[in-house]
Amino acid sequence: MIPFLLIINLITFCIFGFDKWQAKKNQWRISENTLLGISLLGGIIGAASGMILFNHKVSKKSFLMKFILVVLIDLVVFYRLIRY
Repeated sequence: MIPFLLIINLITFCIFGFDKWQAKKNQWRISENTLLGISLLGGIIGAASGMILFNHKVSKKSFLMKFILVVLIDLVVFYRLIRY
């Protein structure tokens, strides 16, 4: 499980960085649903790191609320996995 989490967090971090790069160039963007979906798969640390380091989506309140929901869902799922 740990190798999967490391890989998914690295991928998520890179996707957030790529989306920010695309935003700066006013080009095609990755949808918010995709960003949230990859975060939901276990990439919340990579997503949070990407948001902070790239200053990406941090001022968009609707995205932050959805991201917090994703974090809570992930925490519940991880707790249940560890517990059993």
